[in-house]
Amino acid sequence: MHDFPLLTALILLPLLGGLAGLFFHRQPAQARFICLVAALAELALALVLLPKVLDARVLVERFDWIPLLHVQYSLAMDGLSYVLVLLTALLGVLGILTSWREIREGVAVFHCLLLAALSAAIGVFLARDLLLFYLFWEAQLIPMFFLIGRFGHERRRYAALKFFVFSMVGGLPMLLAVVWLMLTGVNPSLAALAASPVPGAMQGWCAAAFILAFAVKTPLLPVHTWLPDAHTQAPTAGSLLLAGVLLKTGAYAMLRWAIPLFPHAVAQAAPWLAGLGLAGLFYASWTAMAQQDAKRLVAYSSVAHMGLLTFALFAFDRTGLSGAVVMMVSHALTTGALFVMVGMLAERFHSRRLSDFGGLWGKMPVYGAFMLFFAVASAGLPGLSNFVGELMIMLGSFKVYPVGASLAFFGIVVGLAYVLRLLRGTILGKPGPLTESGQAVDLDGREILILSVFALAVLLIGVHPGPLLDLIREPLNILAAGRPI
Repeated sequence: MHDFPLLTALILLPLLGGLAGLFFHRQPAQARFICLVAALAELALALVLLPKVLDARVLVERFDWIPLLHVQYSLAMDGLSYVLVLLTALLGVLGILTSWREIREGVAVFHCLLLAALSAAIGVFLARDLLLFYLFWEAQLIPMFFLIGRFGHERRRYAALKFFVFSMVGGLPMLLAVVWLMLTGVNPSLAALAASPVPGAMQGWCAAAFILAFAVKTPLLPVHTWLPDAHTQAPTAGSLLLAGVLLKTGAYAMLRWAIPLFPHAVAQAAPWLAGLGLAGLFYASWTAMAQQDAKRLVAYSSVAHMGLLTFALFAFDRTGLSGAVVMMVSHALTTGALFVMVGMLAERFHSRRLSDFGGLWGKMPVYGAFMLFFAVASAGLPGLSNFVGELMIMLGSFKVYPVGASLAFFGIVVGLAYVLRLLRGTILGKPGPLTESGQAVDLDGREILILSVFALAVLLIGVHPGPLLDLIREPLNILAAGRPI
């Protein structure tokens, strides 16, 4: 264990910053500033750890927690965990900046919930004990439920309840599996469980329980229906965290926990799971084209991208796994930026209906340039981050599922249609009734800063993905070597 518990600090710092902000609940500006400082400190701490991770070191903190049950407080960070922790810290800062003017009531509570959600997600990425992982996994639900239910839009309570019910129902079988594993006397650490997989038919039952929980969070067809409602009704920063962080905990858990712990059961179910991912890609892409609400369109595009990512995970190809991780990061950046841009429209016009807009480029040229950039990035334009992930997914999965990979390629092409619909309904096409109003004010300095950070990250990964691939190479090599293909 380190002299200073850096990994524990990564988990607790956002939460403590949010709680500190609550002391200034009568002074919204001070509460917002304190939470922004905490988020920036979290990002700085994550960046400080980069040299250690680049040296291929695995940072570990471990001590006995419940000795009677062999439960440990066990945290570890390798390159894969680090990438997602850094992404979470960055999105936390951008989420606070995004909500700077949107949230006017309950500012301290809102930011405390936002930072608590970050702490729980970082705990998911770092936990290496099964019970500890489960606690962080379920802890994510609480702040996000209140973020949507208290600070969301018209149908916020319905969306929050639907999110909570889906997540809890999906998580209960996993809880039963965790309890069964602990009652059998196994060591609940990730390394011990992976070294001695659950034998016989129980491996299939445990795998089903874990995969159901992870599939709901990813989300995978047909347990995806909570996501469009949650995205549509959540505040902008809530949608950013949903797309950029919480969905990634599902995909990460598939890779870190389900595949190593239940190799035989997952290998047998892999073609079906890959097929569900592929079905989700097509279904969500077609559904996105029918949406009138810009935020709901982006929400379904998120389901489509996560379907492609799931297809890659269960192709079990090393190149495809790297592409899936790149896609995790890229999806968080491109889709997160699109949610932020739709939120900027809603702030100005109090509407998200595509029929109300059109022709915004003439009134808001800076906004139009950013919208075009992120839309084509989401569509996989070469030179931008999505292209790198999609190309690696296609190259890797084609060796395992040539027909499925060919279909996935056409699914990506279908995605161009909803991207064009989004562009036509916002910045291109015939001006709508709200475009000519005096509310068509271009981006200010804060908004340009937020979108510039997103754009720079998307561009850097697109033109130079080497550093990202170097960080995840060794963890993925270890995961791939431990799984029977």
